[in-house]
Amino acid sequence: MQLLEPLEETLQHSVTVFRLMLESVSVVCVVCGFSTAIRCLIVGFRSSSFPFLEVRLRFGSWLALALEFQLGSDVLSTTIAPSFEALGKLAVIAVIRTFLNYFLTQELEAEEKRKEDQIDKIK
Repeated sequence: MQLLEPLEETLQHSVTVFRLMLESVSVVCVVCGFSTAIRCLIVGFRSSSFPFLEVRLRFGSWLALALEFQLGSDVLSTTIAPSFEALGKLAVIAVIRTFLNYFLTQELEAEEKRKEDQIDKIK
């Protein structure tokens, strides 16, 4: 068993580093989504129509991506120390991500169809 202890410690340190990297990428995704939404809002204030749906869809897409990275981070956490609390957190994040992705996909498809209909009306 003493042979496995250094290997186990190395694995725990590696998982901690990867978790930090995944969580950092998640934060970057939220910041990118926020900046994209702000740019879209600024452009929207300058134009005649307010792009509420576009802002929402762009920001939502970035949030969904951030949740994917958070989910990866939580999966790594549960591989090292699978407690009921960690498993519960993982389950909640997975459910939120699934619902967010489902509804975001529905809205993106509806928006795409609406744009196609507008193009068909112009022709």
